[in-house]
Amino acid sequence: MPSNSEARSPRCIAVVGPFQSGKTTLLEAILARTGAIPRQGSVDTGSTVGDGSKESRLHKMTVEVGVASTTFLGENYTFIDCPGSVEFLHDMRAALPAVDAAVVVCEADERKLPQLAMVLREIEELGVPHLLFLNKIDKADKRVHDTLAALQPASRVPLLLRQIPIWHDGIVIGYVDLALERAFVYREHSASQVVPLEGDELSREKEARFQMLERLADHDDALMEQLLEEIEPPRDRVFDDLAKELREGQVTPVLLGSALKGNGIQRLLKALRHEVSGLADTTRRLGLTPGADTVGYVLKTLHTAHGGKMSIVRVLSGQVADGATLMGAKGDAARISGVFKMQGQHTEKRGPAITGETVALGKLDPVVTGDTVTSGKTPLPPLAEIKPVPPVLAIAVAARDRKDDVKLGQALNKLVEEDPSLVLVHNAEQSEIVLWGQGEMQLRVAVERLQDRFQIAVTSHPPRVGYRETIRKGVVQRGRHKKQSGGHGQFGDCVLDIQPLPRSSGFQFAEKITGGVVPRQYIPSIEEGVKDGLKEGPLGFPVVDVAVTLVDGSYHTVDSSDMAFRTAGRVGLVEALPNCQPVLLEPIHHVEVYCPNDATAKVNAILSGRRGQILGFEPRADWPGWDVVRAEMPEAEIGNLIVELRSATAGVGTYTTRFDHMAELVGRAADLVIAAKKAAAA
Repeated sequence: MPSNSEARSPRCIAVVGPFQSGKTTLLEAILARTGAIPRQGSVDTGSTVGDGSKESRLHKMTVEVGVASTTFLGENYTFIDCPGSVEFLHDMRAALPAVDAAVVVCEADERKLPQLAMVLREIEELGVPHLLFLNKIDKADKRVHDTLAALQPASRVPLLLRQIPIWHDGIVIGYVDLALERAFVYREHSASQVVPLEGDELSREKEARFQMLERLADHDDALMEQLLEEIEPPRDRVFDDLAKELREGQVTPVLLGSALKGNGIQRLLKALRHEVSGLADTTRRLGLTPGADTVGYVLKTLHTAHGGKMSIVRVLSGQVADGATLMGAKGDAARISGVFKMQGQHTEKRGPAITGETVALGKLDPVVTGDTVTSGKTPLPPLAEIKPVPPVLAIAVAARDRKDDVKLGQALNKLVEEDPSLVLVHNAEQSEIVLWGQGEMQLRVAVERLQDRFQIAVTSHPPRVGYRETIRKGVVQRGRHKKQSGGHGQFGDCVLDIQPLPRSSGFQFAEKITGGVVPRQYIPSIEEGVKDGLKEGPLGFPVVDVAVTLVDGSYHTVDSSDMAFRTAGRVGLVEALPNCQPVLLEPIHHVEVYCPNDATAKVNAILSGRRGQILGFEPRADWPGWDVVRAEMPEAEIGNLIVELRSATAGVGTYTTRFDHMAELVGRAADLVIAAKKAAAA
């Protein structure tokens, strides 16, 4: 159990779980029960504190962390409502390191087990103590022990049932707390009512409690001896073991409730108060030794429409006041412009923040999400490594009005700073700004923010594929440029031997001039002209894998110039290429798909249906029950691959890709690409 002084330290609790499991509703129920809000709002009506952003309310889903604070029995708590969609999980990853514990919200739905397993894996790898809140218990239709058995494969830590449901006419109307040995009947949006524990409920409680104690005794020899000798352990000893084994990651307690009806909230809050340790354990887990300097962890960066940049910071030691200077990880310091309390989207200026509190700090421009900030003179290393997963879907974005181009670039950089799982790529070859992300919804939200928050009208489309073309046969072609317009004219003449090269050879230029028919100073200009001609071949794409040799030519002592010979080189190549049997090349990528092994056959079918060549599959290292499928696929088929993969893998499949080689594309597929290129150029 935490000491009294530690218990009074402000806590920070993450609320996490699969998409649509009820996390935001649970936070709303907690805020209502503790008096932080007058009544409980709902996601459907857009009246919750957690989903306060315009995009969250529009889509009825959490798209970024929400922060809200409250008090319970005289202690201060900040709850971090984390997105559940795999597309927005980076916000959860960034928030988790500095929280004291996590409440994992889930339901008895085996279809969401892969998502639950991903969330639990993140928590377990960070060593964050966590409880599991089995939500929507009022809709349960099977025994809780069966539900627990179904959920256990998602957790590498044993799930420990803390409560068993009380059934009446096939509906759960309350619960028995196995540690307290008391029965409670739910009252909607109120604390549960204590009822006598008797009859069948008493015998069920005895059996379930013994199973709970057996699990606790796996890590407590003294408790095991008491059970073997049929000695009833003291209640305080049971709670001490619950707190110790939760803190050390040996068990994950499971509580029951219905967030929508406000059931099970009081018992969850008491578990957080009495069984979850506080900041001292958190700083030990992070390897931080508190000293005289202020130290904080940046768990989220926001760019507000009117208040500018705000950094959400958990104060791990010391205190933070308006006007103080904090240093980020790169050694750049900034002066705080305001300390704010956050309650969803509402911010309110407040006084200094003390150790343990989570607040928003204004105008820390050099600081980014994941930074350890300090008032000291030396930057601190990161307390946790947060690696964004590789992006899987892209759109090309452009300002509808060209005068907004600079503004668009600034806005995109702010979006990427807010959510580092977005990746911005400037594709100079295609003249495109490409925004990569984790899925359709994340990119849709990004576009909505560009338009709503930054007032930039944008267009978007799938990025262009990097097609190339090459030649199958060689020719010898003369390139001649002659122009007379009074005074000095223009004259350049060259003969080019153009030949195909093996794939991935690029471009090679040589010369075999004899007798000075082309002065040596003009040869580099001919090469530049040839390169100009390679920028767009007869099919409309850059030309590669070509060797060009200058074999002959002529010049004029007055009219020849670098520009004339450059033009001649370009003319010669452009006139030659249609006679070289041009052929289209498409980029082929090496793709690795990560999926639960029960979906491997579906993934193979999806890849094959997209002209993918399956290279094989094998178990994914350190991911029991997962496979890695390897394939080679055309870039054109990868575009929206993630949509099909997520559909086939309960929302958790993903992939990585890298360019491998170029391959010929012929037939109807090539005709369609060439026709689309010509139509776009028309």
